[in-house]
Amino acid sequence: MEGGGGSGNKTTGGLAGFFGAGGAGYSHADLAGVPLTGMNPLSPYLNVDPRYLVQDTDEFILPTGANKTRGRFELAFFTIGGCCMTGAAFGAMNGLRLGLKETQSMAWSKPRNVQILNMVTRQGALWANTLGSLALLYSAFGVIIEKTRGAEDDLNTVAAGTMTGMLYKCTGGLRGIARGGLAGLTLTSLYALYNNWEHMKGSLLQQSL
Repeated sequence: MEGGGGSGNKTTGGLAGFFGAGGAGYSHADLAGVPLTGMNPLSPYLNVDPRYLVQDTDEFILPTGANKTRGRFELAFFTIGGCCMTGAAFGAMNGLRLGLKETQSMAWSKPRNVQILNMVTRQGALWANTLGSLALLYSAFGVIIEKTRGAEDDLNTVAAGTMTGMLYKCTGGLRGIARGGLAGLTLTSLYALYNNWEHMKGSLLQQSL
């Protein structure tokens, strides 16, 4: 019986040693101290080099010759639509204010509601048309200047805004052209200053150091 038990243990030990379960094993602490010469460190959870998981390139594949940022032509549609919607909302609020002011002596009735509604519709369409026309002129001048100069910078923004103001007020004579150009120059200059404020502040801090 003892011999049979001994032979069984020997057989089991032999099979365990064959499959790598028997014999002197190494703990995780022992294996952790072994230097991996010439090998990349692997993730303890994934059998993948972590450096392959870092994306150094853009996620999107751009066509040949395409810019990483949208140009003025792509932004023109958003600009025109946004200005029209903003003008319509502002005009509707202004029309409501004017309607309530002009009909304050009237009692709440159907004629007063109709008059207020007409004022809201008229003012909304007027402001939407005005801001939409300005956005259209600004976008058109911006695209033309960008294609002509072959560059996209704040100079295009200021030039497009100045030319938009001059053309929009051209019916008022030379004085109207000057006022429109000055208004466009001022607004676009403030916009360019706002966009570059962080860059300018960082440059000033570097110069002070």
